[in-house]
Amino acid sequence: MLALVLAQTLRHGSREGCKVALTPLVTDAPIILVTLVLASKLAQLRPLLGLVSIAGAVFVLYLAWESFSPVFQQAEAPAERPRSWFKGIATNLLNPHPWIFWLTVGAAILAKAIAQSRLVAAAFLFGFYLLLVGSKVMVALLAGRFRDLLSGRLYRAIMRVLAALLALFALLLFREGLKHLAGDLKPLLAVSHLPWAS
Repeated sequence: MLALVLAQTLRHGSREGCKVALTPLVTDAPIILVTLVLASKLAQLRPLLGLVSIAGAVFVLYLAWESFSPVFQQAEAPAERPRSWFKGIATNLLNPHPWIFWLTVGAAILAKAIAQSRLVAAAFLFGFYLLLVGSKVMVALLAGRFRDLLSGRLYRAIMRVLAALLALFALLLFREGLKHLAGDLKPLLAVSHLPWAS
């Protein structure tokens, strides 16, 4: 998501990068509701998480190619539509990390907070998304502020690096998908306990 925030900001401006950064506020609500219901059935969801990971890998690989391709576009080519909301929502929904986080750590914390009071649960969600979304919005604003300094070879080099990172993440998602399908979830559960995993 962070690589996509940077790529959209550099190509289309900080407003588009902020749109990507804000997409977890749209996508995570259904993820949270589903995982609260299904958290006790994690073992049965491995094949589904595997398919989500592989679909996510394909989509992120497409985003990598899209970030790399402006290097070869002509200057007179018509401006493309940013489609930042679509890219951010699709990337987050097809990313297994929010699902794994909410199925393991997130659902347990939220359920405990709800048991104490709705105010505690609301405070947890507010703080969590303030940091998760706020940090990416700040990155988009900073990248947008200095976007005009990037041109020519430097711009192409940065976009190629971001495309390479997206391609690397796609390969990692594909590997995670195969692990899910094979039933090997233990390494991923360890990673999902980290705050940035979502």
